Amino acid sequence: MRDLCWNYTQFSQFNESDTLLLVSGVHFGANTASGEIAVFNLQEEFVLQCRVLNKPYDIFGTWYTDHYLLSGKLHFLGQMLSCSAVWLNKAWQECESEKKPIVKQLFKFFNKNASSVRTILVANCEQPQVDGTPAPEPSSSLEDDDTDEDSADNDDPLDPREKLLIFTTGSLTYAPHQVGFKRIKPFRFAEPEKEPPTLLQRLAEQQEARREPPDPLEQAFDDVDHLVDMHGHIIGMGLSPDHRYLYINSRPWPQNYAIEHALSPPPIAQEIDIHVIDLTTMKEAGNLLRSHRAYTPNDECFFIFLDVSEKYVASGAEDKKGYLWDRHYAVCLAKLPHDDVVNAVAFNPKDPEMLVTASDDFTLKVWRSRAQARALGLAPKVSMEKTVGSSSVDASKSGFRPGPSGTSKGWQSV
Repeated sequence: MRDLCWNYTQFSQFNESDTLLLVSGVHFGANTASGEIAVFNLQEEFVLQCRVLNKPYDIFGTWYTDHYLLSGKLHFLGQMLSCSAVWLNKAWQECESEKKPIVKQLFKFFNKNASSVRTILVANCEQPQVDGTPAPEPSSSLEDDDTDEDSADNDDPLDPREKLLIFTTGSLTYAPHQVGFKRIKPFRFAEPEKEPPTLLQRLAEQQEARREPPDPLEQAFDDVDHLVDMHGHIIGMGLSPDHRYLYINSRPWPQNYAIEHALSPPPIAQEIDIHVIDLTTMKEAGNLLRSHRAYTPNDECFFIFLDVSEKYVASGAEDKKGYLWDRHYAVCLAKLPHDDVVNAVAFNPKDPEMLVTASDDFTLKVWRSRAQARALGLAPKVSMEKTVGSSSVDASKSGFRPGPSGTSKGWQSV
């Protein structure tokens, strides 16, 4: 972090092929809102591949394809008015030709009441079918870093799949209380050069503009396709493995609370709710998950990242525990202890019976099911200081089983 002049790191994400690692950090400064994204190459011993500015820092950034990532830029327009631009960036620095583009602006969103676009995610939409045959997935072969570069220079789209840009924003106050959705159709990174319009075409365009003057806001900014108001402060989001469902960590506001000023958001609850949105209908679905807690006020609240596997949902919390739920029965299965706030959790995508929790107590703990621990020959460990901590939970055909009190009694260190 010192080499990058960062105060701290806040988010990381592997690309689809697990060859590149995106790391998002915050610049030094007491009141800075600026951040940066760094991309490291895992196949070359974590060589730094590129750096991308990111503002505000809580946009975090995300992968768009295997070699392209999204970042943000905030432009202030006036009192409590701003514009959030979402940029597409190549994950490497172009050095062969100064004429090849490495960045492309995708969208510009208008913000009011001191709000802005934050916490961006990208979901892959369902594959279109032709004569009952699903469209082929984009190739994940990474024999050469020029694969995506070559496809961007020809007539092929950057990714044949339609995607959904997901982000948090607000309209009533600066606190993020809405989830925005913007559909992204397949496009080329480098658009072919167009012939300039003729004089007659320019005259026709000017006459058309005089008849119906365009709305300056509509002309300058992109519309959000859909908004879902969570009526609370959103502190984390995560996608299901099939990108069908969006899980949202939110601290609810008091019911029927009237917001009198955009800079004075409502007080937030100590309970954290997990809402589920079906991305095919854009409506809330499933059961509300609630067990974990938080205590900080609006202007000091932690980002609490969650993760989802085929059977389970996991989240951090400010009460020094990680939490595990059955995804389909909405039952809290276990509480995973730490000595400070648990900021993030992550399932192993290849092994859903392995979970990692990250905490402000400066530890990462790896948790495994008891059956898996026995299969691997892992003995229980009392000390968590010498190695990465591991624990286990009973597993059966129906999933993890908690202890009699519904707590982590069924878990042990390994």
